[in-house]
Amino acid sequence: MKAVTTLPVPDPDVDLVLPCLNEAGALPWVLSRIPPGWRALVVDNGSTDGSAELARALGATVVREERRGFGAACHAGLTAATAGIVCFCDCDGSLDPALLLPFVAEVRAGESDLVLGRRRPTERGAWPAHARAGNIALARMLQRRTGLRLHDLGPLRAARREALLGLGLTDRRSGYPLQMVVRAADAGWRVTEHDVPYLARTGVSKVTGTWRGTWQAVRDMRRVLAEPPPPARTQALAGAQVPAPAPAPAPAADPAPSRGGTVQ
Repeated sequence: MKAVTTLPVPDPDVDLVLPCLNEAGALPWVLSRIPPGWRALVVDNGSTDGSAELARALGATVVREERRGFGAACHAGLTAATAGIVCFCDCDGSLDPALLLPFVAEVRAGESDLVLGRRRPTERGAWPAHARAGNIALARMLQRRTGLRLHDLGPLRAARREALLGLGLTDRRSGYPLQMVVRAADAGWRVTEHDVPYLARTGVSKVTGTWRGTWQAVRDMRRVLAEPPPPARTQALAGAQVPAPAPAPAPAADPAPSRGGTVQ
């Protein structure tokens, strides 16, 4: 008798943000892996290979973000989102969007506020040594800054939209994913990570494809880590007993066009 496996039920109230810069080669597979009922928000960050037109033809909602930068694309997608839960995933074929199903279930159940994917390379060359080394260094700096013991700061993640908007994220370059985690930790969020297979990406990475790109990303992230924690967080890290602040009402989401991204 075969065992019955219960999978998380796809939630229609989910938007998936896919920052995109010349990813036409990976788009068909990535979009085919999105769980039923979810809306794909492909944020075109100035592609010249027809990525936007292809994404639209494959049924995705295309958001245009003229300002270059990974953070600019991610935030344009976040502000264009309308679903209760927002997920993020690279659009280069290195990560399977279907892996976000249990992430969303965990957030929906109230077990975690931010769920991250810890990348586990499945083949040689999927994660260059210099990029992996930079990630390890940043994870250690993150622990010193926030107390969080994470192994990876990868792009696969899920959280509630209103809460993400409430973090007031300002980085528009490579530091955006890290700033999200830092500010979530400062706000007292429950942050968890789960192993996910990491595939060889399609094409060359704009960030980790070279030593220079990796160094620029590390520099952006070091700038984020230099941000001082809020006073209450500083006292807590020093061992002081401070009362938990009363939860503030979540701010309303801004419409996408007013924050730089234009939905098409």
